[in-house]
Amino acid sequence: HGELAERMRKRDAATAPNVGDRVPYVIIKAAKGAKAYERSEDPIYVLQNNIPIDPNYYLENQISKPLLRIFEPVLKNASKELLHGSHTRSISITTPSNSGIMKFAKKQLSCVGCKVPISNGTLCSRCKGREAELYCKNVSQVSDLEELFGRLWTQCQECQGSLHQDVLCTRFFLLSIF
Repeated sequence: HGELAERMRKRDAATAPNVGDRVPYVIIKAAKGAKAYERSEDPIYVLQNNIPIDPNYYLENQISKPLLRIFEPVLKNASKELLHGSHTRSISITTPSNSGIMKFAKKQLSCVGCKVPISNGTLCSRCKGREAELYCKNVSQVSDLEELFGRLWTQCQECQGSLHQDVLCTRFFLLSIF
């Protein structure tokens, strides 16, 4: 993890891990024979730069070995039944959202009330009569979310130790909220 932490520090010292911090990483595809520390990379950097992850590493080390430890005592041919055969022949690798078929995807408006596709506005003809009710419901949801955001943002500022500087945080459960 030291090598990865050093690479992260060279890219951006402000967000690089410090001594004692956990260093999140993923294993990326690299040249055959490359060491694991050379193939480790920051997950955020991988996502931002569309770097392919090595699925074989995860299949072999994170899935196959633990499954075999569990099932070898109870299945006669655990390796053959679990890891080989027609059910293992297709591997799905996600592609970036801005290439391939996603280039042709189009955003479409949908009704706030029933989610049916519409051409303009916010409500379909069936939900038009419930406009006030739906508005109040959405305003209430926004208010609840603003309150949650305020509490979490204050917590982030306290954790960072400043009420005036930008919050630099890589905690994944918080990033999903903001």
